[in-house]
Amino acid sequence: MKKKLLALIPYTIALVLNFYVLPLLIKDTGMGMLMMLMVIPLITFICAVIYGVRQGFDFLFPIVATVLFAPTIFIFYNASAWVYIIAYAVIALAGNGIGRIFYKKR
Repeated sequence: MKKKLLALIPYTIALVLNFYVLPLLIKDTGMGMLMMLMVIPLITFICAVIYGVRQGFDFLFPIVATVLFAPTIFIFYNASAWVYIIAYAVIALAGNGIGRIFYKKR
């Protein structure tokens, strides 16, 4: 278990930067929508795929992504952003599953 958690650290750092630094670049509604609908989900998906390729499928990754994103609703967004918690969890789960396909071939 300790090895699994240590392997998760670089991906957690990437998700923290994704969820907490990128919203600082939002200047207007258009930029906010671009970030929330394209950039942040894409980076989350890429991190999940890479994690799945290197570590295999793990439910811990989508849980970590969900837990890390939840506080950003209160920091950067408003209550209407609650739906993104589910969306980003599903994206992380799908990416991790896709990465797992390539993990098996290694």
